[in-house]
Amino acid sequence: MDRRTFLTAAGAGAAALSAGALTAPHAVAAPADRSGSGQLLAWFRDTYRSVEAMTTGFGLTADKIDVSGSAPVVSRQTSPTNIGCGLWSAVAAGGLGVIGGAAMLRTLERTVSAVEKLERHHGFWLNWYDAHDGSVLTEWPGTGDPVRPFLSSVDNAWLVTGLRIAADAAPSLRPRIERILSTADWSYYYTPYDPYDPVAGPGQLRGGFWTDTEEPTAHHYGALNTEPRMASYLGIADGSLPSRHYWHLLRTMLPEHEQEQHPGGAYAVMDGVRVWQGHYTHGGRKLVPTWGGSMFEALMVPLFVPEPEWSPRSWGRSHQRYVRSQIEHGLREAGYGYWGFSPANVPEGGYQEYGVDALGMQVDGYASNTDRTYTTDGAPLPDPSAFTNGVVTPHASFLALPYARREAVDNLRALDRDLGAYHEGYGFRDSVNVGTGRVSDFMLALDQGMIIAALAQALRPGLLQRPFRSGGFRTRVRPLLAAERFSI
Repeated sequence: MDRRTFLTAAGAGAAALSAGALTAPHAVAAPADRSGSGQLLAWFRDTYRSVEAMTTGFGLTADKIDVSGSAPVVSRQTSPTNIGCGLWSAVAAGGLGVIGGAAMLRTLERTVSAVEKLERHHGFWLNWYDAHDGSVLTEWPGTGDPVRPFLSSVDNAWLVTGLRIAADAAPSLRPRIERILSTADWSYYYTPYDPYDPVAGPGQLRGGFWTDTEEPTAHHYGALNTEPRMASYLGIADGSLPSRHYWHLLRTMLPEHEQEQHPGGAYAVMDGVRVWQGHYTHGGRKLVPTWGGSMFEALMVPLFVPEPEWSPRSWGRSHQRYVRSQIEHGLREAGYGYWGFSPANVPEGGYQEYGVDALGMQVDGYASNTDRTYTTDGAPLPDPSAFTNGVVTPHASFLALPYARREAVDNLRALDRDLGAYHEGYGFRDSVNVGTGRVSDFMLALDQGMIIAALAQALRPGLLQRPFRSGGFRTRVRPLLAAERFSI
């Protein structure tokens, strides 16, 4: 099961930016103060250079770069998520004065022109393209393995997110972007709720569709506190999904179903929907788990949608406790001396989902180490010596900035100082094995894009959030988050 899968068997402010407004080089001051703003801006500049290095002449941000040699080697493939990361990275760089307004506009225009040329189905984009010419990938680069054409709901959500941010920052591009988005109807992925058969009709989004057969995935995205909720928010905001869809997503699995921890909580009726308001407990803290236990599942979405502000007693409280539990796992439970666990490049090669097993619903979900040491609810914790080949992912610390800024900055500085996780000129490498000291040779566009967005939010709050504070987000999504209580 991959990092995004959740089977339905479980569940019967910133002002508008313009090119002229982004030219001021003093948009953000960089004092060497105790809050680390100067350090954050320096990290932003280098990280943005890595995104620039990943962005091809065609205008698409590639999946990753290899920085092991004298010059970065750009991958051939890209995805909708990667392209979205490139768009919001350019807007963030313009808003922070790292690039001028004219440069930002040129970057956005080139990417929007490339997106207009990409093959689409049902208004959405396929999962893999050639970043250098925009053609659909039919064979995986380097292996020749066949690539089946697929429309992913969550990956398309991140491209739509990037396009909405670009339209807000560059009014001259707005009509073109509106035309692009006019055919992206989220109801394509939606299975309406069927009270007589909630497994077949869960009121949730499909993972996606294979376009060669129009066959859907067997699973829906049933967990609420995972990154696919961005697609849910987008669909609710534009009216293509009913608001009640939000209440058909699961805070935990139902008490009678097998999961990582037997949940506490109670049922509540929300907008006519009977909702299991479940929670897990970790370190004495009640929180809403993710599917696997990783940082990005919980904390990528609030980079854009102000969940903690609109829902301080539920989303805000859970996010804070989730970060605290990640810190506790790295420093105390596993004894790594460092923390922050999220899917990333394996330092020795490959890709793996990393997380804190106890924070995810999946039984034996995402472990914090390559060797996959799991914990069992109610059983004694394994000795820290059991957590061999622990892997810390720097983007996870950046996601924690709004909730534990000092701890996050200190952790990142330690990863640089002690383990050489920082690449002078391109920012943090994707991951580091804190047991052996092996550092990844790669930087991934998704993870660099999260770092960019997190730093933008820390340095200029609301910079990337404006499109998600107005319109349908304000009138349809915000009331749902305000009504949310969880049971924490």
